Amino acid sequence: MTALAAAAARRSTRYRRRSRLGGLARGIGLFCAAALMLVYVLGPVAWMVSSSLQNEAEITSVPPHWIPDHPSVRNFEAIVDRPAATVTYENRSRIDPVSGGYIPSTARNLLPAMANSLLVAGAVVLLNLLVGVPAAYALAKIRFRGRNTSIYVILSTRVVPDIALVVPFFLFIRKLGLLDSLASLIITYLAITVPFTVFILVSYFESLPDELDKAARVDGCSRLQTLVHIYLPLAIPSLIAVVLFAFLASWNEFLLALMFTQTIASQTVPIVVASFASDFTISFSFINAAGVIAVIPPVILALAFERYIVSGLTAGAVKG
Repeated sequence: MTALAAAAARRSTRYRRRSRLGGLARGIGLFCAAALMLVYVLGPVAWMVSSSLQNEAEITSVPPHWIPDHPSVRNFEAIVDRPAATVTYENRSRIDPVSGGYIPSTARNLLPAMANSLLVAGAVVLLNLLVGVPAAYALAKIRFRGRNTSIYVILSTRVVPDIALVVPFFLFIRKLGLLDSLASLIITYLAITVPFTVFILVSYFESLPDELDKAARVDGCSRLQTLVHIYLPLAIPSLIAVVLFAFLASWNEFLLALMFTQTIASQTVPIVVASFASDFTISFSFINAAGVIAVIPPVILALAFERYIVSGLTAGAVKG
């Protein structure tokens, strides 16, 4: 009996040892995978920030300089000072791009373009909420003929790639006389973002008990009062996710902005940053400095609402 107990104890010890080694190996594997993913995601961002402080010689050196030897904020100062000098073939020969002294002639357009992007993104976010929230509530809580068909039609609009919509959008905007205006971007961005807004909010509103709606109606609340006082406070995570999506989609959109804008009065950040490569000489350090400035508003917005992002995107995944 004693021998059997000793053998069982040895087997139990070996099992616990293997379990600990297996758990340790899984932990190490997960850590290495997470570290690789972190390097893959943050590596380009780190290089963009680092190269924005370097000159062209350091950027093109082999191996690359991840830490600048002589960091300089000259590119950022040029963006803020907004130089008005026009670069021509004659005077660009007196500029040494390798030293980092070359500044594109369109540098002065970046800050006005950021103001345009903020205005467009803010308007798109606001109109998304004004249009998408009542539509999602109606589709989720009001039973009417054609309800399911309406949901499928709204979602089907996102199956069509944006490139296929350029010509219809262009003809529509030209007919309205809105070419080269911020209104043209706001209208077209709404067509892209509202279906996603409705999809996210419909899923979330459907996950909330119908008894809340019935109780509010019994207490004398109108549909609007029920939406404002009952459902909106509960839908804050989903609303934050919708705001982030609409803002980022408007801030980063390039194709439609390229088609509908011609002057700095309506051009947004992606168009102006792309124009930095259209002069006689390309300054990679300056383009990366512009990229650093361009990502600041989305990063601030994401950090401010970070705790709502995951919960908002997964809201409505499980009903009950």
